[in-house]
Amino acid sequence: MLENLFLDLENSYQEMVEIRRYLHQYPELSYNEHKTAQYIYSYYEKLGIEVQGNIGGNGVVAKIYGGKPGKTVALRADFDALPIQDEKDVPYKSKTPGVMHACGHDGHTATLLVLAKVLEQNKESLSGNFVLIHQHAEEVNPGGAKPMIEAGCLDGVDAIFGTHLWATLPTGTISYRVGPMMAAADGFDIIIQGQGGHGAQPHKTKDSIVTASALVVNLQQIISRKVNPIESAVLTIGTFTSGTAPNIIADTATISGTVRTFNEQAQELIIEEMERIIKGTCYTANSSYTFNFEKGYPPVINHKEETEYLAQCASAIPGVTAIEGDPDLTGEDFSYYLQHVKGTFFFTGAQPDTDGPTYPHHHPKFDINEKAMLIAAKTLCSAAVQYTDASLKKPTLIAK
Repeated sequence: MLENLFLDLENSYQEMVEIRRYLHQYPELSYNEHKTAQYIYSYYEKLGIEVQGNIGGNGVVAKIYGGKPGKTVALRADFDALPIQDEKDVPYKSKTPGVMHACGHDGHTATLLVLAKVLEQNKESLSGNFVLIHQHAEEVNPGGAKPMIEAGCLDGVDAIFGTHLWATLPTGTISYRVGPMMAAADGFDIIIQGQGGHGAQPHKTKDSIVTASALVVNLQQIISRKVNPIESAVLTIGTFTSGTAPNIIADTATISGTVRTFNEQAQELIIEEMERIIKGTCYTANSSYTFNFEKGYPPVINHKEETEYLAQCASAIPGVTAIEGDPDLTGEDFSYYLQHVKGTFFFTGAQPDTDGPTYPHHHPKFDINEKAMLIAAKTLCSAAVQYTDASLKKPTLIAK
């Protein structure tokens, strides 16, 4: 059965590429993906697949019912873009100024759409049911997963699988991990209120830039001196904004950044230490402050049985190498799905075939190896189809 499904996916590969390149040219930012959502909805509607739109916002959910009884598996793909100017020199370059698919979500969408088409074409011989979750707003907290779950997208689902095309991982590789896979993604901003004045008279001021600069350095001590070295954690200052002229001492300074952790204890420790250091630094400078900390997505924690099962499925696919990867401190709101049902999230290697540099995610020249979409589709297909079939005790080995 899997051989036939894989053959259908291979025959549909060019359609995958065409869909991905179309979406790449017309990206939409988080919470504004109206045309993309309509494109997805229309695709399913034309195939006669049961589909609902406006799920928890711009989310789209389609359902395919197999001809035999079995479990219900959900597969998820996100479809929002980023506020980045596309600097690639390719025919499918973004046509929307300042917006591009710099994280592979266009590839995720194309993969799931074509996989759904193949499942629909073969549904009479399949067991169980398949829920195709197309999620909006993955890039911006609070994200699209939570409202989609609240709207019922996981109702009746036994397990969920999802993947992220990973441009810095060799194509042909599936990276999986039991337990913590991706980190909690939190954000913060700190406003230092000093007292501005003339650049030639610093003694009559409270220099917010000097205070904020000390704070940038002092906050790094949390990771190096407060967090257990066995733990993985990151505190990054991403912006520093202050001043209006070279001869004016700035009245205020604002810094913002992100904190990444894998457990709640480390997260709470960092928040507590940040408050203490900010308070002490500002006290020393005789300045006041405002500290805002926003908890974002929780960590992605994969379920053991489903992850090991996924690894078996991937290892059985010709041309695919499954490896146990390291935890990654990037964040993903797929974490919310895993809090509600069993499942796993994995990386599909999508490193481009090029002699030049490989650009990371969220880079203006980011791109993927489109062959990775076919690998992702086969892996998701194998996991979903065999999981729904209760008669199978372990994944089928496809002849290498």
